Amino acid sequence: MSGDFGKVGVLYGGRSAEREVSLMSGAGVCEALRSAGVDAHLFDTGRRSLLELQQEGFERVFIALHGRYGEDGTVQGALELMGIPYTGSGVMASSLAMDKVMTKRVWQQAGLPTPAYAVLRADTDLDAVARTLGLPLIVKPPHEGSTLGVTRVNAAGELRAAYEQAARFDTDVLAEQFIAGRELTVAVLGSGRQARALPVIEIIAPAGNYDYEHKYFSDDTRYVCPAELPAEVAGLVMELSVRAYQAVGCEGWGRADFMLDAQNRPWLLELNTSPGMTGHSLVPMAARAQGMSYAELCVAILAEASCKVREAARHSNET
Repeated sequence: MSGDFGKVGVLYGGRSAEREVSLMSGAGVCEALRSAGVDAHLFDTGRRSLLELQQEGFERVFIALHGRYGEDGTVQGALELMGIPYTGSGVMASSLAMDKVMTKRVWQQAGLPTPAYAVLRADTDLDAVARTLGLPLIVKPPHEGSTLGVTRVNAAGELRAAYEQAARFDTDVLAEQFIAGRELTVAVLGSGRQARALPVIEIIAPAGNYDYEHKYFSDDTRYVCPAELPAEVAGLVMELSVRAYQAVGCEGWGRADFMLDAQNRPWLLELNTSPGMTGHSLVPMAARAQGMSYAELCVAILAEASCKVREAARHSNET
């Protein structure tokens, strides 16, 4: 089951606002890989230099980092320079997916459904934004995950405080049309034409509040997998997940998040290129629904680890 992967580093922790979640994800992944016979070792990028990966002979890495400096292309670029194969998407796709505004622009260009939005800055006319997009709105930092800094705005007078909350994390802030309905998520495995969607999950949080606490620590949130949807709706959501993933150029694995409105129309919200792998996480849940254990999932993701810059390009200056 383990394959011949050599010495494997599980990159976790890091320096982002999602460090706590990453510590849980990495610990779970490392334990699972070891149970499958992989020579896996935890490596906290928030405490250690990436240069130690080369110095200590790591042959590939599983990226279990979330947020900045781990999911945004920075670590991926360093690993490319060192020639160490890594899991998940490359530099460009990681960077794009980490920026919710840029992701939405790519999706719009590809004709994929995503809620209307505006970018907020310190000098933005917030009243005009509220009039244009309508209320309620969702206000969030474009470069954070795990619902950090996210506010639902029900009245125009609340928009300034929501902007200031999100601006603690980002200079630019995303205001997005609120889509009422059912919250869905779909994991995608593989790359290119081989990418495939796992079963759709519906997230049912208390009072519809799927916040940081309900994502990772509370047992009050319910998950339905596969989601109870008409077959044609489930098929459409899965198809859109793969198309959204491919449009951004993702590889290895990822997860697309949706809202399904009252007319059963799916709306893409965001794409995660290094999803959570904790006990409450959604990708392992979807894999289980297809008969794949947590350890099998981790090994399958690790098996696709690669450098995305081809060797011919890497050595082109030597000839």
